[in-house]
Amino acid sequence: VPHYRQLTAGDEQALLGRHMNRVTDTCIPEMEAMRKIEKVVLAEWVKADRAGESYFPHEFMYTLLNSGVMKADYEIDTKDSWMIAAAERNLPIVVGGWEDSTMGNIFASYIIKNEMKATTMKSGIEYMVWLADWYRQNSGGKGVGFFQIGGGIAGDFPICVVPMMYQDLEWHDVPFWSYFCQISDSTTSYGSYSGAVPNEKITWGKLDINTPKYIVESDATIVVPLIFAYILGW
Repeated sequence: VPHYRQLTAGDEQALLGRHMNRVTDTCIPEMEAMRKIEKVVLAEWVKADRAGESYFPHEFMYTLLNSGVMKADYEIDTKDSWMIAAAERNLPIVVGGWEDSTMGNIFASYIIKNEMKATTMKSGIEYMVWLADWYRQNSGGKGVGFFQIGGGIAGDFPICVVPMMYQDLEWHDVPFWSYFCQISDSTTSYGSYSGAVPNEKITWGKLDINTPKYIVESDATIVVPLIFAYILGW
């Protein structure tokens, strides 16, 4: 969308009329994106619902990708897709706040229409319960490193598992996160959430006073690939 900062309310209304939902300078075409996925994921939702089964949001997506049902609509080389790579390896993913997504809204609509049970989709609370078990199994008594890309609930949801276990469950053998690094372009200001500096997390019991802490204030799409390339020795 050229000159997206200068769009009038009328311009925005015109985009809505074309089913073009805007995110800064890019529009997500409703009919070619969300609605296309809805058609195929709905079959998986119905299958699980009728079988009395329940899965996490990302597990339904993994099923679709591994089945190949959407291959005809792929628009990039599969070797460049992080989602396909994650699905092939069954990478653990915690999607806190999925209920606030477009697909979450669509799933809710089927519940309201009595075409689906809410229990078919595992909740954010179940994600946190699963994450607590994963952390204890993988921390090795030393903690797990926390590398945060961007801000908001995507980062703050999983990082809270440590204070939840320590403060609410009173498991005092739970180690803090072993390090914290965030790539962020958010401005630190009064009440800023995404722009919070690492030391602030000490007050919440997420990080220890001696936890290595880093914040890189830049565009994650530029910085993160460079960091990964360095780590992997490319």
